[in-house]
Amino acid sequence: MSFVSNSSDTSHPSLSRNIQSEGSNPYQIHSLHKLNSSILCLAANDQYIFSGNQDNDILVWDKKTFELKATLQGHSRSVLALVYAEDKQWLLSSSDSTVRVWSTITLKPVYIIDTYTETCAGDLYSIAWCPTLQTIYIGCQNTSLQWYRFTPAASASESGTTTPNGTVVRKAHKFFDSYPQFERRPADLNANNPQTRNPYLSPEVPRLEVPSTNVIESEHFGYIYCMTVLDEREFGVTLATGSGDETVKVWRCTTLGPSLIHTFECNYGAVLALVAHGETVYGGCQDGHIKIMDLETKTLVRSIIVQEGIDILNLSLIDSDLYASSANGQVKRFSGSFDCTASWRAHDGIVLSSLITGRTEDNSYMLVTGGNDDNIKVWNVVPPLPRFRSSSQEDAIPSDCSKLGGDRISYALSKFVSIPSVSCYLTHREDCRQAAIWLKKCLTQLGAKTQLLPTSESGSTNPLVLGTFTGNQGPSNRPRLLFYGHYDVIPAPPEGWNSDPFTLDGRNGYLYGRGVTDNKGPIIAVAFAAAELLYQRSLAVDVVFLVEGQEECGSVNFSSAVDKYKDQIGHVDAILVSNSTWISEDTPCITYGLRGVIHCSIEICNKLPDSHSGVDGGGVAEPMKDMINLLSMLMDKQQRIQIPGFYDHVRPQTEAEKELYSQLATITQKPASYMASRWREPALTIHNVEVSGPNNSTVIPGTVNSQISLRIVPDQKLEVIAGSLCQFLRSSFSDLQSPNEIRVNINNPADWWIGELDDPWFKALESAIHEEWGVVPLRIREGGSVPSVPYLEKAFACHAFHLPMGQSSDQAHLPNERISLNNLQRGKAVVAKFLTKVAEIQ
Repeated sequence: MSFVSNSSDTSHPSLSRNIQSEGSNPYQIHSLHKLNSSILCLAANDQYIFSGNQDNDILVWDKKTFELKATLQGHSRSVLALVYAEDKQWLLSSSDSTVRVWSTITLKPVYIIDTYTETCAGDLYSIAWCPTLQTIYIGCQNTSLQWYRFTPAASASESGTTTPNGTVVRKAHKFFDSYPQFERRPADLNANNPQTRNPYLSPEVPRLEVPSTNVIESEHFGYIYCMTVLDEREFGVTLATGSGDETVKVWRCTTLGPSLIHTFECNYGAVLALVAHGETVYGGCQDGHIKIMDLETKTLVRSIIVQEGIDILNLSLIDSDLYASSANGQVKRFSGSFDCTASWRAHDGIVLSSLITGRTEDNSYMLVTGGNDDNIKVWNVVPPLPRFRSSSQEDAIPSDCSKLGGDRISYALSKFVSIPSVSCYLTHREDCRQAAIWLKKCLTQLGAKTQLLPTSESGSTNPLVLGTFTGNQGPSNRPRLLFYGHYDVIPAPPEGWNSDPFTLDGRNGYLYGRGVTDNKGPIIAVAFAAAELLYQRSLAVDVVFLVEGQEECGSVNFSSAVDKYKDQIGHVDAILVSNSTWISEDTPCITYGLRGVIHCSIEICNKLPDSHSGVDGGGVAEPMKDMINLLSMLMDKQQRIQIPGFYDHVRPQTEAEKELYSQLATITQKPASYMASRWREPALTIHNVEVSGPNNSTVIPGTVNSQISLRIVPDQKLEVIAGSLCQFLRSSFSDLQSPNEIRVNINNPADWWIGELDDPWFKALESAIHEEWGVVPLRIREGGSVPSVPYLEKAFACHAFHLPMGQSSDQAHLPNERISLNNLQRGKAVVAKFLTKVAEIQ
């Protein structure tokens, strides 16, 4: 027994990172050899490995001893596809216009299924089995999709008559007074054939035929090379088929057959391999690309370049690890974030087939590969370390809990936090999608009707999660509350953390982890509040969840997506947000105002390469000096912003506000002027200055960049202030009379927001907080911005209300982010009370 591991291919022309470590490649534990016969397909059950060969037979190998146990014969041409039907303990094989069904217990044939006679299906490149519908799907050389459904009593009326001993005899061809060439009448089986009669073609083996009603002609414009069944999805059974026409087609399957629901255009050669996990389908293409397709949003979310121009012939999955086998003999492993974590040469020729299967005796896993070098090779593979990956067969939260209590909330939050949905890093895009999938599943389990809404056709931005809890009390025209949140988080470098930021850690009454307070914890609390009322049959409002995945990077495409799906979201009477904290540790608050923000990037360059200060100092106009001079013009010595007209429309402070700030100063032990300057006064911040070149003390940078921001307040006009800022920067730079050039760009602006304190919904929320906590909540404002809040108010022509759940020490965006378990549970109670109260508003 040899233990080898090779890694001859080190090229990775892809955005996927190569993060292999020494010894990370699987090792070979055995090889199985069949002389002069390519291994075209593989299947396995707990006892055997089955290999379909070029010389028409199927070899049966013992999984424990690797000994050859049997040879199954019957096909007249190469065996092109094998599938194990676990529920029936059948092995399905396809080849020469027939599918053969074998018992994996007796290793004897059970049925022979002929494709529909009229179509001349040709070779059958792919088959799939659906246990729910008891149906075999067949991908044919003539581009047709055919299927055969097993009913409780196999009907022979579709394909012929039944003899007294149960044998099915097919009818003659419609236009010819004889049987098709590939089948002789039973009496003629041995005519002109000196060999012994083949027992696998004997009349004792029932012969069935695909009926004419079970054929879809030319739905692909190329051979159907691969297919996979996604059984028991939310919408039922789904079939995906891949073809030489460079497409993957998705079918919704019922007892009546498949109906096409979507076509993915892959555009990188024939689709030769398909594998699926949850709502994700992976397609291996002829030109060396793997396409990642999201069934929920019907978008291509990613493309992995395995090796340009080298066919991807097989794909296998174990948990979140994807193994891709190629025509050059290489196998590569990709992690759940699509980084290449292993690469080795598995065969001297083409890797034609692969599968991953378990060994029950030691709970280990094997990757089995078959090549045109006459070898089957068995590799030891280890499932990846625990990493979140949603699955259509897994519960987001325990389904056996009868009460929606605190422990279940903590469990749900632990699963949510475990997904590192960092939206500003491309490497975490798949994690963001998995977070959306998990949240959709969680809301579904809690009783909402849910869907994912794509925010871009390319899948380059994260989807929206839309979930609606429909009230079960009151009139049909119930009030409709939209809850807005975000499932994305900012990065969490491990420095400064006392625990893993993506593992929920409970200590001394607090839950620690990235996103627990901003914003995953509040999302879970509001969801459980709606679910609790629904469970008690006392939800008298419709609660619509609209949760985005780009808030931490400017809510890219959020407004355009909401505009597009406004009809699906439906009418909205009010908006609830929970995305901030109290100003203290002990006193609950209600937020009624946010500042707006204008981000601005400034670039000054001299169109020259970086130079040495000892050589060119004094001889060139330095961009750094221009930048320093320009930034100094933005404010005077009293820190007043110098943009003309900047303060003209700032709303004056009222006596009521002055009284409020005095009260808050007593509670926070900070001056009232400090509170006012944070919440209701505009501000300018210079965030950074960056240079081209090596950034050392002897270099004159040719390009200097700076990021600044303006916080704006009522009643400043966002567009006016942004325009005035750009004009001021350009005119001030002109005054410097510098030969250098300036570029100014405005990025991700967000308007200010002020709540309606006399609105009945605001009073209902204030009352709910009072009832739960026993004190009147403090009315506070925030210096930060939530871009989507003012937009949603305008889009749905209603008011927004902001319920902070966390405390001032929650460390949002910082190491050791946390939320009090008490605040989380009582926040849920506040929302439940609020929903009950607003149902009474007429």
